[in-house]
Amino acid sequence: MRIFLDRLYTLSGAVAAGFIVLICVVTSAQVLLNLIAKVFGANYSYTIPSYADFAGFFLASASFLALAYTLTRGGHIRVTLLLQAFNPKLRLASELFSLIFAALICGFATYYMIRLNIESYGFGDKSFGIIAIPLWIPQLALCTGLGILTIALVDLIWQTAHAGGPVLKNSESE
Repeated sequence: MRIFLDRLYTLSGAVAAGFIVLICVVTSAQVLLNLIAKVFGANYSYTIPSYADFAGFFLASASFLALAYTLTRGGHIRVTLLLQAFNPKLRLASELFSLIFAALICGFATYYMIRLNIESYGFGDKSFGIIAIPLWIPQLALCTGLGILTIALVDLIWQTAHAGGPVLKNSESE
């Protein structure tokens, strides 16, 4: 199970990186088209329809899909100054409380994001750009990212409880 979860988090991070590459490709292509229009005149003015919408959808997808990967690699900002002053039992309790609270909030957000996704699909909601994208498609990446983050938080609760202390390390201290 450990190998599966680690691969899930890594895959999620890799897909997020792919979306960042797509943002760069779409934005660079539009900049190149703008440059061509500037150099050769208005007769050669082209645009990628809804490129800003695509870049925004890619950004949201990348952000949400990267959450679990970043969390499990210790990349999220953690305030540990106060925790360092606690004795081991109090530190474990506060770590578990924080993880459980985060998992509950994330599970709540996942549930309602899935409901929104189902509603968007049912109502046939589309984006307002030149190219009308069904909104359930970009929302699916958000649901997936939140779901994987919820799994990662539950996994961290399990690991922390069995290790008897925090398992997350700051990426800066390693």
